[in-house]
Amino acid sequence: MSHVTAFPHLSVLVVDDSALYRQMVKHVISSIEGADVIGTASDGREAVEKIALLRPDLVTLDVQMPNLDGLGTLRELKRRSLQPLVVMVSSLTAQGAPETVEALLYGAIDCILKPAGLEPHLARNELRQALQARIAAILSTRQNISPIPVSGGEPVGYSRAGAIADGDCIAIGASTGGPEALRKVLVELSGAGGPPVFIVQHMPATFTESLARRLDEIAPLPVHLAATGMVAEPGHAYLAPGGFHLTAVRRGHGVICKLSQAPTRQGCRPSMDALLESLVDVYGERIVAAILTGMGCDGLAGCRAVKAAGGTVVAQNRESCTVYGMPKAVIDAGLADVVLPLDAIGKLLAGSRSRQLKSP
Repeated sequence: MSHVTAFPHLSVLVVDDSALYRQMVKHVISSIEGADVIGTASDGREAVEKIALLRPDLVTLDVQMPNLDGLGTLRELKRRSLQPLVVMVSSLTAQGAPETVEALLYGAIDCILKPAGLEPHLARNELRQALQARIAAILSTRQNISPIPVSGGEPVGYSRAGAIADGDCIAIGASTGGPEALRKVLVELSGAGGPPVFIVQHMPATFTESLARRLDEIAPLPVHLAATGMVAEPGHAYLAPGGFHLTAVRRGHGVICKLSQAPTRQGCRPSMDALLESLVDVYGERIVAAILTGMGCDGLAGCRAVKAAGGTVVAQNRESCTVYGMPKAVIDAGLADVVLPLDAIGKLLAGSRSRQLKSP
């Protein structure tokens, strides 16, 4: 006998050293359907103790705090095996970018910028929109996780016969939960002899330079923040900067990166759709596209183009997604050739990198 399960609520702990901002975040979250604020904390030490006691589902965590900062708090939570979902709340400053990116690479699922220079009511509205989108995505993902595939989807860890092919390029798209997912995928890829890798990660422009730098330090292959005119070399990865679409174009016998500030696609810039559609023009069927955890459906139109050209689409399974939005859109549309847990995707892509890039 089937029955309808009530939509779950998220219990939230708000952590910030500013009493004014704690109050603002608390009031904003309290106005969002599906979320309940169960406590606040003024620094990381207090936060860790309250997380251990209250066991919240979600924590909004300031980056720069006295006593124990946001990154230190994440490390302490890991040491204690406490695993709430964590959204970093950061000021729009270059100073805080490395710490925020480090937090995203090692456990935080997303970052929200503190509204700056706005009237109080406008700041609250901007903050509410950002938090509401993430809370809704988390709740939707939790509701979707079940042992039975959703209508239109396929079981965990499937692949169509003959679907896994070598590629002349790899394209990876991600949003919420993406930095940590990218870290886990890229560490599996060798820089020697493989095709170029193009990456779209939805993230404010303030943080993409730091993300590229840290991924370059972590991954075996060189990772660059893409720029117009940059040659796409075999065995190198190119990350789209925040606020710009990354596309690829032919130049002679090579391929170069091109950035633009064309209108957003699905509210996104950079857009995975824009990247994939440009790659189809350059590489045709020799594309392997991987859609990882994230909100929304960016990548859906691009994967349609990849499949029409005869390319391969890989999607992260819902059980391993922080937010099952982008992969779900591709899987439900029947475009995914391979659906795998995150830990298996890097190994699969590494196999597709076993051959030298051919001249397009």
